[in-house]
Amino acid sequence: MTEMVELNVRKYATFLEETLIEGGKAADRPIRSVVVAAVLRNPWAGRGWVENLRPEILSLAPPLGRELTARLTALMSADQVEAYGKAAVVGVNGEIEHASGLIHTLRFGNMFREAVNGTAFLSFTNIRTAPGALVSLPMIHKSETGKRSHFLTATFQMVDAPAPDEILVAIGASDGSRAHPRISDRFQDMEEMAKDAPAKAS
Repeated sequence: MTEMVELNVRKYATFLEETLIEGGKAADRPIRSVVVAAVLRNPWAGRGWVENLRPEILSLAPPLGRELTARLTALMSADQVEAYGKAAVVGVNGEIEHASGLIHTLRFGNMFREAVNGTAFLSFTNIRTAPGALVSLPMIHKSETGKRSHFLTATFQMVDAPAPDEILVAIGASDGSRAHPRISDRFQDMEEMAKDAPAKAS
């Protein structure tokens, strides 16, 4: 708690969704997704143009990643996580680069990736918007990037965030694929296209 206060975190929120039926057909099992978000003061707000963002990134990204990861894995254990992603939203007085700075560093992403035994990059969004906008957090399989069954998006909303001088940072995970995946993986497409390609002249 002390660490979050020192980070100037105003609030955090958790969004949990459980899908039982998709397309009128019951899922083989309930599919859960969880998003954990923090809303903090933009450390670059009110300072005009800041050329070097690195000091604040190094100060904020590791503890922020650690706290969000702890909160998420308390709700969905590492062995349950199959897909994951992240998002950052800066308020209208900030730059998209400010949002990007807090999530596009291994000092943030590795906290989550290593905790859930992932190897793939964390799919992401980074945008600027007013409070209350719908936020989309895309996810991919934590170790197989071409596994299209796990191309997912969690959507959530915080009616009072981000304020103009705030940044909303979130991570998300799913314990399964879409309820009834029926499209081919990238790997299958590559195999089929290789077979369909005309043979090269010898």
